[in-house]
Amino acid sequence: MRWLRLVLLVFFAALASPSFAVQPDELMKDPALEARARALSAELRCMVCQNQSIDDSDAPLARDIRILIRQRIAEGESNDAVRSYLVSRYGDFILLKPPLKLETLLLWLSPPLTLCAGLAAILFARRRTPAATQELSAEEEAQLAALTGDERR
Repeated sequence: MRWLRLVLLVFFAALASPSFAVQPDELMKDPALEARARALSAELRCMVCQNQSIDDSDAPLARDIRILIRQRIAEGESNDAVRSYLVSRYGDFILLKPPLKLETLLLWLSPPLTLCAGLAAILFARRRTPAATQELSAEEEAQLAALTGDERR
């Protein structure tokens, strides 16, 4: 039984490891430039998958963006220049951590607003729950017995 647990632990640990979708034909020959490209692509959202970086996504658009990043880095552009180009093309939504500004305020405020709305719903629901019922007095029990014809009470 112990070995089964160990096998399952290893299996689930392997499933939990990150999967990188970067194909061998995309890799740059210079390890320093490849590290820059990987760091940059880890900061960018896949526009198809939406909650995955383009580094982790198998979507064709993510592959195209990874190739575009590597082309621009090979041409000598800085990470900021590549990031600015992609933001100008796709908007702040492509950034996994968009900047805090008026256009992205809803993105930043939606988690705390959702949490507050959930807490308010819980509090509202608790207020609406009826109070515990009180025990019937002897007089009320007698009236109930007379109405129902139940003499056992």
